[in-house]
Amino acid sequence: MYTFLAGIALLIVGYFTYGKFVEKMFGVKEERPTPAYVNADSVDYVPMSTKKNSLIQLLNIAGTGPIFGPIMGALYGPVAFIWIVVGCIFAGAVHDYLTGMISIRNRGAHLPELASRFLGKVMKHVVNAFAVLLLLLVGTVFVSTPSSLLYVVMDGKVALTVIIVVIFAYYILATLLPVDKIIGRLYPYFGALLLISALGVGISLVVTDAPIPELTLENFHPDNAPILPLLFFTISCGALSGFHATQTPIISRTTKNEKEGRKIFYGMMITEGIIAMI
Repeated sequence: MYTFLAGIALLIVGYFTYGKFVEKMFGVKEERPTPAYVNADSVDYVPMSTKKNSLIQLLNIAGTGPIFGPIMGALYGPVAFIWIVVGCIFAGAVHDYLTGMISIRNRGAHLPELASRFLGKVMKHVVNAFAVLLLLLVGTVFVSTPSSLLYVVMDGKVALTVIIVVIFAYYILATLLPVDKIIGRLYPYFGALLLISALGVGISLVVTDAPIPELTLENFHPDNAPILPLLFFTISCGALSGFHATQTPIISRTTKNEKEGRKIFYGMMITEGIIAMI
C-alpha cells in the first residue's frame, strides 16, 4: 500500500515540479494569440474553457487504455509502478505537452502536418500510414470494449450489434458537427465520470486496506514472461503512448491561452497515470 500511495504522490509532485520545468523550457508566451482565436471558424477552432478542454483531453487520451493495460501489466508485480510513475512524469506527460504546444504554435496542425513541416513530405506519408493503422486498432478497441461493457450492464436486453451501431453513429456525429456541439458538451461529463470512478476505486482500496504488494523488482508474471521489454508494450496508456499525438492537436485548436497548456496536456497525462496506478 505504501508503494501505491507513494507512486500517486510522486505523480502529483511531478506535475508541480518537472511539469513546471518543461513549461519553462518550452517558453510559454501568454500574450501570443492561439489558433482558437486566430483561425476561429466555429467548427474545429472554437475557444473553450480550461476545465472543458482538460476533461475532453483526458477522455481522448484515456478511455479504457489506462485500465486494461495496467491490469495486464500488474501480472509483472509492483515493478509496473516504476514504469508508470517514471514513464508518465519524464516521457508521457512531456510527449503530450510538447505535442500540444507545438501544434498550438503551428495553427493547430495535426501530427502528419507537423511531420511534413519539420521532417519533410516523405515522413508525412510515413506518419500518415502509421496514424491510420494506429487509429484503426485503437478505434476497434474503443468501440468493442464499451459496447461489450454496455451489453453486460444491460444484461443482454439490447443486441450487441445495436449498441455498436449507436456508438459508431455517435462517433460520426461527434466528428462531423462543430467541436462545441457534442464533444464540448458531452465529453466533459464522460471525463468527470471517469475521474469520479477512479477516485471511488482508489478510496476503496485505501479504506479496505487492499493487499497491494510493496515495491520489488521480482517478476510476478505467472508465465515468467520477461519484464523487459514486454512491460513497456503492455502499459503504454498511463506511461507513454504515441497514440496521444493523434488526439492532442484537437484540443490545441480550442485552447484559449498557452499558459493553459500545462494543465491540459501535461496535467491530464499525469491524471491518466494516476488512473493507471489505481
